[in-house]
Amino acid sequence: MAAMNHDSPTADLTARLDATNDLLRRVLAEVAKTPSTHAIFVDAGYLYAAAGRLVTGTEDRRAFDLDAEGVIDALIDKARTIFADSRLLRVYWYDGARRRIHTAEQQSIAELPDVKVRLGNLNANNQQKGVDSLIRSDLESLARHRAISDAALLGGDEDLVSAVEAAQGYGARVHLWGIEAPEGRNQAEPLLWEVDSQRTLDLGFVKPYVTRRTAPTYENADQPRPTRDQVRFVGAQIAARWLAERGTDALAHLLQGHPYLPGPVDQELLVEAENMLQYSLRGHSDLRRALRDGFWSHVQAQY
Repeated sequence: MAAMNHDSPTADLTARLDATNDLLRRVLAEVAKTPSTHAIFVDAGYLYAAAGRLVTGTEDRRAFDLDAEGVIDALIDKARTIFADSRLLRVYWYDGARRRIHTAEQQSIAELPDVKVRLGNLNANNQQKGVDSLIRSDLESLARHRAISDAALLGGDEDLVSAVEAAQGYGARVHLWGIEAPEGRNQAEPLLWEVDSQRTLDLGFVKPYVTRRTAPTYENADQPRPTRDQVRFVGAQIAARWLAERGTDALAHLLQGHPYLPGPVDQELLVEAENMLQYSLRGHSDLRRALRDGFWSHVQAQY
């Protein structure tokens, strides 16, 4: 009886181990049949800047149009050839917008199938803020929940290193995609060191989706020259519109550089003024000063 009592717990433990091993074998068999999954993460700020520089020679988004839908389709096709035995989860598109409100272009991208748009903020200097943290959050979350096995990351900022490390910490592989640089590099070296693989999209891949815009021209010869007061008033009107669209925080940031405007902001002010006046202010330094004076007078009156 003593021997039987000793053998009974052992037999029970052996049976439980056999059952556990059988369950593990069945789980592993199911995992083996489940296709791996990949996702594509696009830093739109990097994409626009690198593609614009490569194709048109400028990073200024106002100087060219980018066929986002065409690029996304091309990226999906590229991923399909690289991750041949994997299925696409979705494309994540990260961009900046003032007050995180979708522009018409961003809204159209968000409506594309298998695309998720994430928005960071856009400050007064048209710089993206918060995009890197969004990328990290998504990469880490998807990797932690085993939703993806591979991530194709199109970007170049060194701040993305932490996102790569977070995803890799949960077993996902991160593949860095970049756009050919006319000279030097447009991706941070620490980022290149950290990823599992690197791939460069060349001019032939990018060029079909980038088109240089034709700048509007105004024939001043047939139009009366606006007065300085008229131009000042237009500058104030633009400031009022910007204040309504971008908020006091954005314009307050500009005051730190008074009386100078950041180059991209100054150019945007000029283009808007010319559209309103239907008159070219190029070569008219006195009128451009009047434009800035009108802009600053309105901004300063709000603070």
